[in-house]
Amino acid sequence: MTQETAALIDQIDVTMNAGGMNTINIVLAFVMFGVALGIKPKMFVEVFKKPKSALLGMLCQLVLLPAMTFLLALAMGSWISPMMGLGMILVASCPGGNISNFMSSLGKANIELSVSLTAISTALAVLLTPFNFWLWGNLYLHTASIAAEVPTLVIPLWDVFKTIFILLGIPLTLGILTSQYLPKVANALKKPLQWISIVFFLAMVVLAFTGNIKAFLQCIKYIFLVVLIHNLLALSIGFAVGSIAKVPYQDRRTLTIETGIQNSGLGLALMLGTSLFAGFPPHGGMLVITAWWGIWHIISGLTVATIFNLTKKKNV
Repeated sequence: MTQETAALIDQIDVTMNAGGMNTINIVLAFVMFGVALGIKPKMFVEVFKKPKSALLGMLCQLVLLPAMTFLLALAMGSWISPMMGLGMILVASCPGGNISNFMSSLGKANIELSVSLTAISTALAVLLTPFNFWLWGNLYLHTASIAAEVPTLVIPLWDVFKTIFILLGIPLTLGILTSQYLPKVANALKKPLQWISIVFFLAMVVLAFTGNIKAFLQCIKYIFLVVLIHNLLALSIGFAVGSIAKVPYQDRRTLTIETGIQNSGLGLALMLGTSLFAGFPPHGGMLVITAWWGIWHIISGLTVATIFNLTKKKNV
């Protein structure tokens, strides 16, 4: 990628007025409520009777993915802009995506483990998303060979905590309570909300980039390749760790899908709805990486789930 192309990507400007951002936040919270409808407390009991796979899932999502993403961004060097590198790290710092449970079901993976990992990573995101992004983001900015002077990454903790708690914490709690005490309502809403989440994210991306469609199309081949490599890394981490640890094959499928599907909608909400990048240069590179991740992991997730579905081997 040339410096001109990187500059073009970083100059992409996406803004949201208060009304548009409130709408996005409400719908994203509603989507997370839909995810939580499939979570029942007894699932955690079953998973933690044999906690090995759950602990490995947390290791993959919360430790290895951000760390390996940092190394990947460094390895890409000047082929990506600093803001694109930060976009990769932001995605890796987000919790599991809200369609991972659907993909695990399609791929005949361990559904209880999938739902548990989504719930745990989402609950821990209030603390670990800003921490991982601050840690690896600053390390990247200070380690990478960056010609331009880039400000130190300072996380507005209360701003970010408040956003994550509202978008994830409250809907997660309400969804679990609905599943526990109103099971008929939860079952009726669960599947429709899974599809709504996919449609919502696609609409969110389209609306965000409507005013920058020409620049977006010019750089999409570069963004496509960066996200493809990053997503392959995430999927590989989950499958490799599960294989090395010799967990049941269904659990390996779950670890693969859960690590490869990230809640990039939260990443967009943090960029557009908080003061996360006050003082930074235009951060179009972060936006396009995060937005395309949200589209691509639907495609890659469906592909991986279909391959798993067609694989007869259920356990080893």
